[in-house]
Amino acid sequence: MPALYDVAIPAFIRGLKNLSNMLEKGSAFAAEQGMPLSDLLDARLIDDMAPLTRQVQMVTDTAKFVAVRVGQVENAPWADDEASYADVQARVAKAIAFLEAASPDGFEGREDAKVVLTTPSGNIPFTGNTYVHGFAIPNFFFHLSMAYALLRMKGVSVGKLDFLGAIR
Repeated sequence: MPALYDVAIPAFIRGLKNLSNMLEKGSAFAAEQGMPLSDLLDARLIDDMAPLTRQVQMVTDTAKFVAVRVGQVENAPWADDEASYADVQARVAKAIAFLEAASPDGFEGREDAKVVLTTPSGNIPFTGNTYVHGFAIPNFFFHLSMAYALLRMKGVSVGKLDFLGAIR
């Protein structure tokens, strides 16, 4: 089985770079349409859904916490206080830089390491392997997909290749 670093971190970096590009297209679209960027940041598919800003926070947190919880990278707490489009883009850039600084060595032998996810409804125990494969990767792509869908819903011309990025 490939190392946890290899299955998660490069995919997260690629996904975040693609998100940054999609957000850039959103910014250009809003400027062309005379739309306030807050219309994109506040977009929701349905009332009880988190808006685009929160989707970006969740996708970046999910990626960051794999490096922290499994890769043994020291946590650097991030406030969820992004108020502008530039703030959202900066958060994505910060997440990319955080992941690029993570060493594959920190992930070595961490498949069976104890990982506990603390939620308002209680703690969820994982191993490094089940956390990465069963929670973090699906959660990352869920929130990335929601960000994509919210931009599409607002009329931004992004498509499948924007989501996937350069195929190599």
